[in-house]
Amino acid sequence: MANFLSQLTTSERARLLEELNYMNLEEIRGFCSARAIPYRIMAETSNGTVKVTKDTDRKPILLARVRRYLRTGRPGQATHIPVQIVREENPPARLGPRDRLYYRWYAKKFEGVMRLLGDLTGGQFRDGAVARVLAMDYWTRSEAPTFEEFARSWTTAKAEQHRLLTPEYAYLTDLRHQRAGDNWKALRKAKAKSALETLARIAPV
Repeated sequence: MANFLSQLTTSERARLLEELNYMNLEEIRGFCSARAIPYRIMAETSNGTVKVTKDTDRKPILLARVRRYLRTGRPGQATHIPVQIVREENPPARLGPRDRLYYRWYAKKFEGVMRLLGDLTGGQFRDGAVARVLAMDYWTRSEAPTFEEFARSWTTAKAEQHRLLTPEYAYLTDLRHQRAGDNWKALRKAKAKSALETLARIAPV
């Protein structure tokens, strides 16, 4: 299989891999779509079929898939959520700590879910990126945690949310290292443009 990165010098390769982090999701998905690299999450259904969901992989997962494609030429497999984790119906109005949080049951519109998680965290729970990332991590590992387990995991993850900050999140990384100045948007566009030009040259459609 093709190793597209082999066309670059060591310094060019390092620059490209760094510049990839500055591409936004629309730019990454455009590159992926043109090369059949999956980015939409798939879910198995009770009748044995697999359907595309409205959910998409997070940026670190997508860029890992892109980097693997550049090394191997292989588009990789889509993220699958197994049927035992999927619930097509809405959650019941009354839920308990030992009930399980299935795929599609974590949503702000489900007041019973939000209320129970609030109760289990002493009123601390808030809907947000930490909760959504945590839920998807469970589901893609073929696990549906109990609400009690999820609340404990959320409390721990919220206290350590800095660990979610990976180089793929370029702005937050630059902000943390005091590199996000007033010209950051222009910097991002320039780095993303450079990355896209290099990608088009070494891995054309």
